[in-house]
Amino acid sequence: MRIVISLVLIASTIFVANIMSDSPDSNAQQTAPAYAKWGRIAMEKVKEKYAQANIIDYLHIGREIGDQTTTEKFKLWLREGNREFGVYVDIIFDNETEEVIDILYRETDR
Repeated sequence: MRIVISLVLIASTIFVANIMSDSPDSNAQQTAPAYAKWGRIAMEKVKEKYAQANIIDYLHIGREIGDQTTTEKFKLWLREGNREFGVYVDIIFDNETEEVIDILYRETDR
């Protein structure tokens, strides 16, 4: 009987510890990914370009770092009426100043 009670106490302690470690305060300390700024810009620019569409999904494809510029690549999935389509967005910016040099858009049905 003592073993059962001990096991229940251990299990409940582990359960409470897991709940406490998932508290909002511990999550607040997590930092945003490096591409978050560029993802917000991609979404803002797509909303401007496709004003009648809703963004229903978002994917960071990756980053290409060059000597002077970097390109952040995203794919956004949009719904406009009955039509769903993707838009690839490439944001090219200066490595030193982070000034946007160009934004390229390419639609896809996949």
